[in-house]
Amino acid sequence: MRTIWLSGAEWLAVLRTGLGLWWLESWRHKDRKGWFERGTGIAWAADVAGKHRWGVVRTGFRRVVEPRPKLIAYAVVYAELALGLGLVTGFLTPIALIAGLLLNLLYLVLMIHDWAEQGQNAMMALISLVALFAMAWQTWSLDAAFGLFL
Repeated sequence: MRTIWLSGAEWLAVLRTGLGLWWLESWRHKDRKGWFERGTGIAWAADVAGKHRWGVVRTGFRRVVEPRPKLIAYAVVYAELALGLGLVTGFLTPIALIAGLLLNLLYLVLMIHDWAEQGQNAMMALISLVALFAMAWQTWSLDAAFGLFL
């Protein structure tokens, strides 16, 4: 593979790190007080899920999220932080890429009517797939330093 300036593996590390920074920005800009104390994030998601065209989304939200809104709020917010840190440092990278892909797909399905958000989720999912199948943890990562996932 011919590349300019960096090797292919290094460019993949840049892509992985950029995706991690994107997750960290998602975490940084969240109103955590609103999510944790006032339940704003879950309330918004409940409104979206309640109007969703797919019954499985409405039913799944009622069964999984509604009984435990505070737990899910913490899980969503801190999953974004963990994904960002894992991808930026390259620690447990394949796990972070798969978890991030699943979270983006969940967001994509939940917000199927909101096309403004779909571009972000689709691009993050695509980057996750490329980084996963190209094994983007081989360079500039804690995984490589510790000899993990080689």
